[in-house]
Amino acid sequence: MEKQFYSFVQKVYEKRLGVEAVAVADTERILLEHHFTPDKARNIYSHTKSYMSTAAGIAISEGKLSLEDKLADFFPGSLPKNPQPELFDITLRHLLTMSSGFHHAYLMNADRRAGVGAPDYMSYMLSRKVEVKPGSAFVYSTADSILAGRMIEKAVGMRLSAYLYEKLFRHLGQGFPMWENDPEGHPIGGGGMFMKLSDMMKLGQLYLANGKWQGSQLVEPAWIREAVSCQIETPNEKKDKWVCGYGYQFWLSPYPGSYRADGAYGQITTVLPQKGLTVAVQCPEEGNFEQVKEALHELMTEL
Repeated sequence: MEKQFYSFVQKVYEKRLGVEAVAVADTERILLEHHFTPDKARNIYSHTKSYMSTAAGIAISEGKLSLEDKLADFFPGSLPKNPQPELFDITLRHLLTMSSGFHHAYLMNADRRAGVGAPDYMSYMLSRKVEVKPGSAFVYSTADSILAGRMIEKAVGMRLSAYLYEKLFRHLGQGFPMWENDPEGHPIGGGGMFMKLSDMMKLGQLYLANGKWQGSQLVEPAWIREAVSCQIETPNEKKDKWVCGYGYQFWLSPYPGSYRADGAYGQITTVLPQKGLTVAVQCPEEGNFEQVKEALHELMTEL
């Protein structure tokens, strides 16, 4: 394993691949770690989605939420006049599987920076057209994650950040992460969390350990099994080897039983259950991530 790891590190240097840090861990500790840039918290983009999904799983295990709960029932005051009937069919399950039916990539990072949907993301999304039957088709959209995060907040009676701190972050020993909020002060369920590599990959270690951390069961194993199983097929016209199904805000990976939390530009934690390992990487916003992906694919195949 050490030989393969440092072969990857050498390849990053030789080919000047855009990588900031890489590490391999088991359920209890980091086994190998290398930083190409100073170690500091960075935006992990859509890797955040997997934390939001974990919060949903915890809330469900507490009996405060259900996958069949409906978005419109949670936010009746945000519905437009004469709402489209299909709005009443959207469930938490649909949001977690990127199959809300809005069938469009709403509230992505560039949209939020441009002020799209501000100041009220909920009213904005509930005024969008539902283009296909909810649950029928996968379309990757940060808006679905944002809406799911708002449902969690409503169910547990606190901000998503505070809930995750109480249920997860403080137990993982990583403090209270900096996190992008929407214009109304709600944490973005689909992005904008800042973490160091060693903290970001703890989610993978936790899932690898079936939700247990230092003797405490933080996430129910049943949720983990469901969240990282293929819940919906993902279109793959480009024949990308890493596009092979989606769970509840986790991507499936092309290694036996594997899955990943995946953020823009290469903020990735991959869990390899059959090898008992988690592999995490952080990358800059510039560079050729396709080359990085090929090097990572070789690393994870040969570990």
